[in-house]
Amino acid sequence: MEIKKVVVIGSGTMGSGIAAQLCNANIPVVLLDLTTDISEKARERILKSRPPLLIDKSKINNINVGNINDDFKEVSEADWIVEAVVERIDIKHNIYEKIFKERKSGSIVSSNTSSIPIKILSEKLSEEEKKDFCITHFFNPVRYMDLLEIVKSENNDLNKINSLKKFCENDLGKGTLICNDTPGFLGNRIGVYAMQVAMTEAFKMKLTIEESDAVFGRPMGIPKTGVFGLYDLIGIDLMADVLKSFIKELPENDEFQQVAKEIPLVKKLIETGYTGRKGKGGFYRMNKTDNKKVLEGINLETGEYSISKKFNLGSEKMDIVNLINRKDKYGEYAWSVISKIIKYASSLVPGITDKFNDIDEAMRLGFNWTKGPFEILKEIGVKNFFEKIESFENNKFLENLSKTKDENFYGERQLYTDLETLGKIKPKAIKVDKNNSAEIYRFNDFNIVEFTTKANALDYDSMDSLKNATDKPLIIINEAMQFSAGVNLSYTMDFANKGDFRSIEKFVRYFQETCKHLKYSKYPVISAPSGLALGGGFEVLCQSNFVVSHTNIVVGLVETIVGLIPAGGGCKEMLWRWSQTEEAKNDPDYAPLKVFDIIGYAKTATSAIEAEPLKYLKPEDKKIMSRNSLLSISKEILENNKEFSPPKECKFKLSGKPLKEKMIKLLEKLYNDKVILDHGMEVGKELANVLSGGETDVDKELCEDDLYKLELNAFMKLIESNKTQERIKHTLATGKPLVN
Repeated sequence: MEIKKVVVIGSGTMGSGIAAQLCNANIPVVLLDLTTDISEKARERILKSRPPLLIDKSKINNINVGNINDDFKEVSEADWIVEAVVERIDIKHNIYEKIFKERKSGSIVSSNTSSIPIKILSEKLSEEEKKDFCITHFFNPVRYMDLLEIVKSENNDLNKINSLKKFCENDLGKGTLICNDTPGFLGNRIGVYAMQVAMTEAFKMKLTIEESDAVFGRPMGIPKTGVFGLYDLIGIDLMADVLKSFIKELPENDEFQQVAKEIPLVKKLIETGYTGRKGKGGFYRMNKTDNKKVLEGINLETGEYSISKKFNLGSEKMDIVNLINRKDKYGEYAWSVISKIIKYASSLVPGITDKFNDIDEAMRLGFNWTKGPFEILKEIGVKNFFEKIESFENNKFLENLSKTKDENFYGERQLYTDLETLGKIKPKAIKVDKNNSAEIYRFNDFNIVEFTTKANALDYDSMDSLKNATDKPLIIINEAMQFSAGVNLSYTMDFANKGDFRSIEKFVRYFQETCKHLKYSKYPVISAPSGLALGGGFEVLCQSNFVVSHTNIVVGLVETIVGLIPAGGGCKEMLWRWSQTEEAKNDPDYAPLKVFDIIGYAKTATSAIEAEPLKYLKPEDKKIMSRNSLLSISKEILENNKEFSPPKECKFKLSGKPLKEKMIKLLEKLYNDKVILDHGMEVGKELANVLSGGETDVDKELCEDDLYKLELNAFMKLIESNKTQERIKHTLATGKPLVN
């Protein structure tokens, strides 16, 4: 069936998020609530949301609002009706009665519940109505969280369920898993259990919250918040309600019951208003000392707060085997947590799903884990796992695996989708090269480079891999959340701290050479970004020949924030793009002034659609909703460009000194208005020198190498400055900019 119109009933956080994502996909949607005023306010919240729920504000035109009394007739025209009202079964039953009286024959009806079983939701429906009813459990925020769980029942028309899955995957861009009707479905059942194990084991082993979060974080392939930071982010009171729901729904002998028991300290935090970030604080809180904000952490034994000190485990890279083999309490904690998660997840197969791989995908898509429990088991190794594990009675999955000792038990990844993804094809590839920052995979007719550093930050090794992979058509693509957050500032500052500026200059030159090599390579180069593509990450992207972009990107040149200017060709490429406009053909200063504004203010776009007006992306760049389609569309481009010829080199005519003076006047106004301070002025002047062409005039033609040289000189002058180094150190320490 084709879905051309959707009605969403309930305009709270989830209903609004679902409606916004439908808008993003250009699907007409009607948002209904008790009153039109409530729905209208929800529409306004969608428009003003931060981070934005819409990929472009104009998408709001796809949404109409109304109320469930006067406008319920809209249901009769909808192909899909989504119920997203409060989690009260009586209210839901009343809504369903109205929907099934009004809906057209064959339309899909679904609930966005996260906890109520489908058998209870549908108990008052007829057998015929049950065929078209399911649960569609989106994760919040809907635009950014990839996971969607479709919960089916034995009554469903499976063709219709599969049709809905296909729509949600291709049109809404969701990683869509079909689940059985069990408490918590897939993601929350395992994800919440994992959180509770990490918490209860930290209490039991007397770890500090900082120690626990350092282990149950990046070293396990889990987001850096860890468990206590994540509890604060979600809300300690909300988590308590989630646990009560599991306690109620699960049998008494379920292992979840042991870790869901109320913890006195948690109860006390809730009672005193310490419910997490939305309250006065939680396990962590901000406090003022000498008029300065200081982060404090709670002592799990005493309940007292003290200044939080980041715990250094020695490595933030995911390395499960070395982590669990550490001969200290952190290794013991890691093994205790990981082994319990693996045991629990495997004990639920085939009850919650007969595809154990789907549990891993749920953890990746819904909780941003790098690897799920079964892939972690594969990484540990079957033999090693059973040598370490103490018991696994009544666990049929592990009992069977212990007998077969099959190290290749895992099979293929991402079975939930028919799309050809990077995760699916990597195991079939030849690994050409691997260093500390990237891997090269080789196929019959193309190469892939995947960055592997924290946030995929770029360094010398990253450039090596890119340069070495251009002996065939190249696709630059990552499974990680980010394409690249830019050049590794820590890598750069290590040299600066030693006064080794020659090595920094050598690296920037190599970065420039590599980007130029990508642009003019014999074979086509494609960048397929998702997530962050900032600074140096954008410079790689914009000097690729083709771009296939996920709609959920954050893209821009943000170097001025840390007291630098783009030096990998970012200034050059933006100048060239803006110089191709009609306005620039009539005014030689138009393009440089536009770029001066964009780079100077470090403007970013929060979607592929927003990126185009800034010329971070071009009209011909592909912009797609489904991240799982990045690879297949990239391959199509390669297939259609077998007769590829590199582009012609760019030439520039810039005004030089008169243009630079215009830019400095703009800076002086900002300085006088105290928008920028002393060093902001210096950074602006260096940027002005690059974008004006330096010592040139409008009759002189500059080549790309001339612009690269200007970028490099400005970058080196700034990186040698104490003020820039102060900015970088502050940003690395706090994650926030320093204005100096």
